[in-house]
Amino acid sequence: MKNPHVILGISGASGAALGVWAAQHLAKLGAQIHLVCSPAAHRTIAEECAPGTLSALEQIVTQVHPATDIGATIASGSFPVAGMIVAPCSMRSLAAIAHGLDDNLLTRAASVQLKERRPLILLTREAPLTLAHLQNMTAVTQMGGIIMPPVPAFYLKPETVEDMTRQIAARAVDMLRLGERQAAAWSPT
Repeated sequence: MKNPHVILGISGASGAALGVWAAQHLAKLGAQIHLVCSPAAHRTIAEECAPGTLSALEQIVTQVHPATDIGATIASGSFPVAGMIVAPCSMRSLAAIAHGLDDNLLTRAASVQLKERRPLILLTREAPLTLAHLQNMTAVTQMGGIIMPPVPAFYLKPETVEDMTRQIAARAVDMLRLGERQAAAWSPT
């Protein structure tokens, strides 16, 4: 698919750089990126990332959608997209998605991916996990979503947190199967 539309959601969980790297990998593939950040994501980006990160991110995406715009194009199954990544995905967003609580654009767009049987990849961020978290992950998986906790690929011997974050985001983008692999592959030595 040439220049596919992809939704990138960023929730308020720690790990905002995962969403930033996912956007960069998607842009490299030529995807038309539709960004929706939860209100808490704005704070997390400001707390965890370099000054100006949100502005720089908004420059590389195709369209920024306010989380309150429940009538945006990406809230409808008739708008063709290749899938959605939520990076990072808070337990609040996970719970809303698992229970169909389409109370903001991020959770509504995720529900649309599930109902249309499109890829939905959630980089769920929490530790340790409660039974409620695990049950919500199970519910989303049973509906066709992919739960992908941001686990570092230690076998690649990353030297920095940035190396780990970039690789995790690349693996999430690769799950959409849009084209050339973005993540480094393991190779036995």
